[in-house]
Amino acid sequence: MKDRITIREVAKRAGVSLGTASRALNRSGRVSEAAIQAVDQAMRELNYKPDPVARSLRTRASGVIGLLVSDLANPLYARIITAAEAALQAEGYSLLVASTHNERAREASLIEIFRGRRVDALILGPCEKESAELIGNLSKELPVVALDRDFGAESAGILVDHCSGALQATQYLLNLGHTRIALLTPGTDLRTGKERIAGFRKAFEAHGLEPDPALIRAEHSAMQFAFAEAMSLLSYAERPTAFLCLGTRILSGVLQAIRHTGHSVPNDVSVISIGDTDLSQLFSPTITSLSWDLEVVGTCAAQLVLKHLGRQEPSSRHDRIVIKTQLILRESCAPATPPS
Repeated sequence: MKDRITIREVAKRAGVSLGTASRALNRSGRVSEAAIQAVDQAMRELNYKPDPVARSLRTRASGVIGLLVSDLANPLYARIITAAEAALQAEGYSLLVASTHNERAREASLIEIFRGRRVDALILGPCEKESAELIGNLSKELPVVALDRDFGAESAGILVDHCSGALQATQYLLNLGHTRIALLTPGTDLRTGKERIAGFRKAFEAHGLEPDPALIRAEHSAMQFAFAEAMSLLSYAERPTAFLCLGTRILSGVLQAIRHTGHSVPNDVSVISIGDTDLSQLFSPTITSLSWDLEVVGTCAAQLVLKHLGRQEPSSRHDRIVIKTQLILRESCAPATPPS
């Protein structure tokens, strides 16, 4: 096997010194345009590929951004990741992605692994019990962007307005005459869960009503609990006439439970999904969904990272970005009827 081409051979082919070749390659220091062109041509002729590890040791930059989310199987995250990767790749960065499984210990372990890999910045999604202090402490060492999770005034992040979204969705159901509305969302320790519950309660308060606390189900994880919780709720003598639930796993569990108990959507039970997924759009009847622009979330997260790495113009610099939601009306909601 042929030995790897070195920068020394590139310098020789370009007719410049080793130092000049290095400065031309890294676009740093004093180097003429003619030297840069000669080095670039020599690199192409020799098919030279810079060693990323050696380059990171020289420049103290790896060209890699780490991103942690709770569940890689969640299609909402898939769209965010795709948009973030595209924006970062356009600026010469690669994205390294991992799943925390919504476990705090795993998140801490992955953060250490990413730091060991010398990532240039971190994007951290929601995970179990969140701490603004964690984001603040990490931000002292490298750029960190919070993705829809709590962060302090001195940190940067993207927030979806889940409170207003849950308020709007709940008001829609209340206006249809539903008062027995079940809310299923992952944990009250997560910002997303706390905001949804707050919006849910505000909607009832605006109607002069008090929600039944037994119908609010906020669990540690969305992985397994939805079907069992929905089955339990549907067994009540005064069962829910509507469900407001996080998309994908929780929505799937709720729809299975509705079908398993012999009920139908929307004749017996109305359903709203928090987050618009393929399941919401392809299920029959199609599911009314609370939606937000996932591509904008991913792109903004990347732009905040680039800003803190000095790759964006000052006019585009925002440390706290709030993404609004909208309710997409489909076929899964109908006026309330007395439970049978």
